[in-house]
Amino acid sequence: MQFGIAIPTAADSWRLVRRAEELGFSHAWFFDTQMLNADPFVAMAAAAMKTTRIKLGTGVLIPSNRIAPVAANAFASLNRLAPGRIVCGISTGFTGRRTMGLGAVKLADMEEYIRIVQALWRGETVEMELEGKRRSIRMLNPELGLINLHDPIPLFIAASGPRARKLTAKLGAGWIDNVADVERGIGTLGQMRATWQEAGHSRDELQAVAWIGGAVLEEGEAVDGPRGMALAAPRAAMLLHRAADTALAGYPAPLAMRPEFAASVDAYVAHAQGFAPADAYYLSNHRGHLMFVRPDERPFITAEMIRSTSFIGTAADLTQRIAALADAGFTQVVFSIPPGQEHAIEDWARIRRAFR
Repeated sequence: MQFGIAIPTAADSWRLVRRAEELGFSHAWFFDTQMLNADPFVAMAAAAMKTTRIKLGTGVLIPSNRIAPVAANAFASLNRLAPGRIVCGISTGFTGRRTMGLGAVKLADMEEYIRIVQALWRGETVEMELEGKRRSIRMLNPELGLINLHDPIPLFIAASGPRARKLTAKLGAGWIDNVADVERGIGTLGQMRATWQEAGHSRDELQAVAWIGGAVLEEGEAVDGPRGMALAAPRAAMLLHRAADTALAGYPAPLAMRPEFAASVDAYVAHAQGFAPADAYYLSNHRGHLMFVRPDERPFITAEMIRSTSFIGTAADLTQRIAALADAGFTQVVFSIPPGQEHAIEDWARIRRAFR
């Protein structure tokens, strides 16, 4: 099994990525959430210059953030700096769009976006709609060596729903899943594997990435203590943010909603109804998303919510849980590291070393 880290992107994320490489991590994935953190391509370029082995991926790119030719060029430019080490992770978008009051990109639009990007990587002439008209485009002078179209750039899709998983299988892409607990993670992997094989792929060809948040605790350390709140609770807060989006903007009900947390969730939604301005409630709702717990949302996050939505526990416990994911068929586990908590990479490295 491979191990990676996920980074709320900073311009100097290369410091953490370089340490990840030293510790034996295989991948570093950079958030594409433009209203919350730095630009992933800027940070990936710096990391490409400061590392030699670790793979660098968008985690995950949102198609609406930049037009397809610009994205294709950015990846090819990175591929010139770090040949064969660049990975394209993509999805229809959650945080990066909801921070601007927008819902997800349509799957059909994402598929078209991927088609254009990959055709440009192959050096092909491809048609796309630009300013209301179909136009032919291609990379005009790759022979100058300013970009790298030779080394392949693997595609991974973050897909939580059945239609997105079907597209992942259709395209033969790697698959990224946000995993909150072992049982649900294994169940979703089984669904993805069935879809993958229905598309005509071999079971063993599926690259499945389990994206987790959490914390390595000492014996007797409280789940909702300082370390748990800093490292794992931002993952729990996603339940609150999603529920507020559903109630206040009519977005689809969150897949991860759990009835046992209904009281806390309902109380947070009532709180969120007071966010101002009312027509831009999302400016408050998503501040700190996956990075820190805001003081105003702290009262709604319980120890049980943290425990049920993240990988938090002792090293021995977490090693067993991650081993179960590996045994089920996940090929990579990615640990999300909030800003200001970079020291946690040393804890996750202890877990990684258990799988040598």
